Amino acid sequence: MSNRRTSPLAAGKAAPAPASPWRTSGARLRDRELKRDAVIRAAAREFNRNGYHNTSLDDIAAALQVTKPTVYYYVTSKEQLLFECFVAGVEQIRAAFREVRQLPLPARERLNAVLRHYGEAVASEFGWCMVRAEDQDLPPAMSRHIKSLKSEVDQGIRRLLREGIQDGSIEACDPKMTAFALAGALNWIAHWYREDQSLTGAQIATAFVTVFEGGLRPRRGALRMNAGARPRRARGALAR
Repeated sequence: MSNRRTSPLAAGKAAPAPASPWRTSGARLRDRELKRDAVIRAAAREFNRNGYHNTSLDDIAAALQVTKPTVYYYVTSKEQLLFECFVAGVEQIRAAFREVRQLPLPARERLNAVLRHYGEAVASEFGWCMVRAEDQDLPPAMSRHIKSLKSEVDQGIRRLLREGIQDGSIEACDPKMTAFALAGALNWIAHWYREDQSLTGAQIATAFVTVFEGGLRPRRGALRMNAGARPRRARGALAR
């Protein structure tokens, strides 16, 4: 018999290789994307809280508890941060259009789904940037891209309105004016909504879509109840 001792590792399964102290390139890429996303979200919150011109990269770095050079590692300027905040918010709406494109539903239901995503996006930390980015001093290329994305969303809403009119799920209307009215109402959420309010962004969006869906017209039952009511005589200086 051999006097060589058999290694316990050789007798069983091979020992797992020690974990590398260096993260894989894929993990590093994910880490960078997560950190960049955190920078953009922090910027959006600061812009929303203090306004674009009153917010500095130092403020954003302080909110993240990092140095300003760390912020510069992920973006080149404050202008790019505002642009990226806008793109992040609008992408939620663009994704909604892609999701409903092939759904076997009437256009009205697909439009409602898009509008709910729209409302949630405007009620998110990106809302202020979405509705105000175009008003700020941005480089021409960024301004053109913002206008292009806004036009894409506007045309998408008009398209669903036209499809709804065609399939009978939406009352005949002017798609252009209706799209302006819907987007205008949703955009205004960014001017008054704050995350610490009692309703969530999703609840706000649902409430708005409920108004859009039903409108302000009284129901048929209410119309029948009022049909027999006699008009009350006017009072005041014009009464005779």
